[in-house]
Amino acid sequence: MASGSGGGDDDVQVKNKQVILKDYVSGFPKESDFYINTNGTMKLKVPEGSIGVVVKNLYLSCDPYMRNRMKKAVAGSYIESFKPGSPISGYGVAKVLDSRHPDFKKGDLVWARTRWEEYSLLTNLVTLNKVLHTDVPLTYHMGILGMPGLTAYAGFYEVCSPMKGEYVFISAASGAVGQLVGQFAKLIGCYVVGSAGSKEKVDLLKSKFRFNEAFNYKEEPDLDAALKRYFPEGIDIYFDNVGGKMLDAVLLNMRVHGRIAVCGMISQYNLHNPEGVHNLLHLISKRIRMEGFLVFHYYHLYPKFVEQVLSYIAEGKIVYVEDIAEGLENGPAALIGLFTGRNVGKQIVLVARE
Repeated sequence: MASGSGGGDDDVQVKNKQVILKDYVSGFPKESDFYINTNGTMKLKVPEGSIGVVVKNLYLSCDPYMRNRMKKAVAGSYIESFKPGSPISGYGVAKVLDSRHPDFKKGDLVWARTRWEEYSLLTNLVTLNKVLHTDVPLTYHMGILGMPGLTAYAGFYEVCSPMKGEYVFISAASGAVGQLVGQFAKLIGCYVVGSAGSKEKVDLLKSKFRFNEAFNYKEEPDLDAALKRYFPEGIDIYFDNVGGKMLDAVLLNMRVHGRIAVCGMISQYNLHNPEGVHNLLHLISKRIRMEGFLVFHYYHLYPKFVEQVLSYIAEGKIVYVEDIAEGLENGPAALIGLFTGRNVGKQIVLVARE
């Protein structure tokens, strides 16, 4: 229906289901913080004078950072907030239906920042990328070959500066980022332990991702004792996805000249009063380097990252687990499930099949 520019169907409109944020969220997000708008419509043509593309969204990515976008932005925020009353947005894979950009044509598959709706007009071309690797699942472009993959790659190799034989601990280890960090660490000869929130996830870490050990943090009343059990000689590298009590316990168990990459603090995102960290003195006595990072600052590494990870996939050296929820109307539940640990692996929403 939509091809090229101009033509007689410029005024044809289609229904466009959307996921709308009602208002800024305080505390734990709920499905009722969103609603599904079934009354939206959209023209499947790029407007005159716009250099953009109209796409049919196929898959949408659920990522923990999106929780902070549900809050009103404060000074120092690194990303804009969602706008109440409008569709939320995030990474996705889509098919081009119409284009006024010379680099994209009808039928192209793309991954980009898109809105949570069936059809979108994309004009931010900085985040618009053509899918070049069709020999792997399309969903990989939101996970292992997308933002989470580059986050794992940059955070581990660039921030942590790992060496063979080092002791590596990863929290939220079965998630979109953690499962990759652990496998990268194993590939260079590190001893790897991960924490997760269920027996199923712990078994996955050891059987599928080949971690040396893993434990369910919910069954450990004393996290310090648990870490001493798995790391009697201490931890060289901690890849932190959770913050809070786990970070505090890790600080007691770091080795001299250890490195901590602060990727996320999912345990704190929904708290009215974030927990304090009490063991920071160990940063001094053990000369530990603790560094936060944002994946956006490492986009220049993307070509090198993709080349390496594709070779790992082809050689069977790395695997990736996804959790796919079907239907845009199930998007809010899938997104909120990240914060209760309901998902197993990278959480994705299937909007439409190609």
